[in-house]
Amino acid sequence: MALPSLLGNLADPMIYMFGLGYGLGALLPSLDGQPYVAFLSAGIICASTMNAASFESLYSAFARMQEQRTWEAIFNTPLGLSDVLAGELFWAATKALFSGASILLVVSCMGLAHGPLALLVLPVILLTGLAFAALGLICTMLAPSYDFFMYYFTLFITPMTLISGVFFPTEQLPGWLATAGAWLPLAQGVALARPLMAGQWPTEALTHIAALLAVAFIAWNIVLILARRRLMK
Repeated sequence: MALPSLLGNLADPMIYMFGLGYGLGALLPSLDGQPYVAFLSAGIICASTMNAASFESLYSAFARMQEQRTWEAIFNTPLGLSDVLAGELFWAATKALFSGASILLVVSCMGLAHGPLALLVLPVILLTGLAFAALGLICTMLAPSYDFFMYYFTLFITPMTLISGVFFPTEQLPGWLATAGAWLPLAQGVALARPLMAGQWPTEALTHIAALLAVAFIAWNIVLILARRRLMK
């Protein structure tokens, strides 16, 4: 099951990479001194990480909690609620790491990663995965059914993908929208990964790292509160 899951996570981002990166990129000038496909690659890595963490912490976690009752079975062991949630959090982040690292490997083989600093994209992927795994678990704790997750993707994930610098520089957006996008967790990951892929150290790196850690920490504590209300009645 691991290989089909990994291939599924690779297919969609690689379609964007080749379709937009080379197709649309042939019509565009260089961005930040690099071809569009190279500019796009960092954004695609972070967006794929976000999607992998989100799907695992939403659909898969909900299935284990509600349909399969795996959590209920675990509660009959010495493990408690926080242990189960921590397992879900770190598994979703780990799966996101596998997804992002696979795409990083592919784009590196395409010659789109420059220098040893590109290896530091791996911890960026992990941090991004942790943040979105925690955010996804909040939605899972609120969800009455699988249909609820469509609101999360439609109203949060999709707009964030478009205004966080994945496909184009945020400077192209209206000022207020660019400012809003810069605060989003996906934008923090992109701001770290893109210069590292180009062999440069990110500006304000500690700020972006702190922002991702803050999102993960705050979301994790919200998850604990919501889970206790939902499951420990």
